[in-house]
Amino acid sequence: MSERIERLRNLGISAHIDSGKTTLTERILFYTHRIHAIHEVRGKDGVGAKMDSMELERERGITIASAATYCEWKGYHVNIIDTPGHVDFTIEVERALRVLDGAVLILCAVGGVQSQSLTVDRQMNRYQVPRIAFINKCDRSGANPLRVVDQLRTRLNHNAVLVQLPIGAEGDFCGVVDLVAMRAVYFEGPKGEEIRMDAIPPDLAEQAAKKREELLDAASMFSDALMEAIFEDQVTEELIIDALRRGTLSRQLTPVFVGSAYKNIGVQALLDGVSRYLPSPADVRNEALDLDAGEQMVPLRSDPEAPLVALAFKLEVTPYGQLTYMRIYQGSLGKGDDLVISRTRKKIKVGRLVRMHADEMEDISRAEAGDIVALFGIDCFSGDTFTDGRVNCSMSSMFVPEPVISLALTPQDNKSQVNMSKALNRFMKEDPTFRSHVDPESGETIISGMGELHLDVYLERMRREFSAAVTAGMPQVAYREAVTERVAFDYTHKKQTGGAGQYGRVAGYLAPSEEGEYTFVNEVKGGAIPTEFIPAVNKGFQSCLKKGLLIGFPVLGMTVGVNDGQAHSVDSSEMAFSQAAIGAFKQAYMKARPVILEPVMKVTVECPSEYQGGVMASLNQRRGLIMGSTEDGVFTGVEAEVPLAEMFGYATVLRSLTQGKGEFTMEFSRYAKLPEALAEELKKRLREKTKGDKVA
Repeated sequence: MSERIERLRNLGISAHIDSGKTTLTERILFYTHRIHAIHEVRGKDGVGAKMDSMELERERGITIASAATYCEWKGYHVNIIDTPGHVDFTIEVERALRVLDGAVLILCAVGGVQSQSLTVDRQMNRYQVPRIAFINKCDRSGANPLRVVDQLRTRLNHNAVLVQLPIGAEGDFCGVVDLVAMRAVYFEGPKGEEIRMDAIPPDLAEQAAKKREELLDAASMFSDALMEAIFEDQVTEELIIDALRRGTLSRQLTPVFVGSAYKNIGVQALLDGVSRYLPSPADVRNEALDLDAGEQMVPLRSDPEAPLVALAFKLEVTPYGQLTYMRIYQGSLGKGDDLVISRTRKKIKVGRLVRMHADEMEDISRAEAGDIVALFGIDCFSGDTFTDGRVNCSMSSMFVPEPVISLALTPQDNKSQVNMSKALNRFMKEDPTFRSHVDPESGETIISGMGELHLDVYLERMRREFSAAVTAGMPQVAYREAVTERVAFDYTHKKQTGGAGQYGRVAGYLAPSEEGEYTFVNEVKGGAIPTEFIPAVNKGFQSCLKKGLLIGFPVLGMTVGVNDGQAHSVDSSEMAFSQAAIGAFKQAYMKARPVILEPVMKVTVECPSEYQGGVMASLNQRRGLIMGSTEDGVFTGVEAEVPLAEMFGYATVLRSLTQGKGEFTMEFSRYAKLPEALAEELKKRLREKTKGDKVA
């Protein structure tokens, strides 16, 4: 394998909210000489961090869209993607981890492993991404890196091993002890760029020896050579590094680094860790589906000479055309090359090939396996696979969570109507978790997303980037319907209109489904319904699931069994049996005692311990069920399940309850039955709304 691939690292920086991802990336870019001045996330100088290039990001001090950049460190080429921490922008993390080979999981030395850390860790596991951990903010009061290592082991089930120890605590934090080389490292100079090696301070010698013993113990499990060297007392740095690398690549070991990105301590040592322990593209097994061989899995090689396979993982629509971020898994790609989109078999020509540095671009003429680049001006969708035509394969798509919250949009004038349509089309292409549709009954434009902040950001972007003046109505919760009893049906569809008519009879039953999925059971004996019409019956029932007859929301979890029927030699057709199924559904559905289901969210609140009582009370008032709480003396984490309908505006309530110190994350958990009184109220409200719309 070429040395270029061996010295390439594709790296994601992921963590919970406010743990210092963008601040760390800013320092990495400074120490690798990609930028020449450090700017803070909430920049008082009006500049803001390099990776937060969107105006909204700089104002709010949060990352909204993941940004890509690259840098060189000691002969290694590192592609970095800085991802958002808010659960509302979870798709940005999903698509970054889908194409990355390794990741840095950042944890706060004070907050430790928080609920969002669990989500990010789960995403890394989904794509089998090896990771190293960086405990940031060791300079803050209440910082306790050793407690965070314990949480990594107990809450995330990581085999976490310290490769560094902090020198000094909280405000006195000034450097790290490198447990591999057994020396103290200090970061001096105005921006921490001068590295000074020294002997380990005497007061830390005993602790360092003990922690090194633990490190050797864990690393030796992955290297027989290191185990022998320990017995013969001939341990070398190279042996330890090799063993740690093996453990990390197998995802059975997580090396833990400590530091403070804001105070410029420990960043260069982390970069060394990235090049030592994280995989190159050649170390990772990537597979594609061979579309010519019944979607069989075929391994991809990080070989520039092999047929091209690349994945478009993120789109950005700029004023100058669509920018398509792409990871090349196999082969190489050059300006002027012809590409084929696997999904549509459409041919395109590469016009402009660029390497991204946040919002800046650098034109390149060629890119090879392992690279992350961007193409300009091609029309495709997020998740499309590109080949050079020599192979016909497709990469597996990424996991896209379902939206949980909706808003009704009303444009204020005709110009805003046109601009709003443009904005919605662009946002849907960019972000698979953002959906938009027109409600056929009310005629309203409904947008759906992952949370209040998610939709709030898109509304703001609509106003700023598209000059669309829109007003947003109360969010519409994604209710569902489900049947609760087994009911038989027997329906005949007859229509005579001169010439061939329509005839189809279906009989069977509707019943609740255990798994919450739609199941169709064909129990027809003796050809009562000819085999070729069975799929049409299934299709007819499926079309009814989009809109239940109780309140007009989609139907969840239903089993349909068809056991009898009748066909006519002339008048029966797929259309007739599809209509018969629709009639049978209408006949039986209301008898099956349908109920309304509401989305229940898994809510995790993090707040200082003194506010725990108030927070629990506020969740109980919202029909919440407290599932448990964790306390570490400083912070309390409360986990609860709360209906989504009760969570609107909770961010404001939580801020006032905790003097602005509490934060919460929320993700979809399951659907549960809506209490009877609230179900009646909802039906009444929807009836009035429908009546009002008809009058209007």
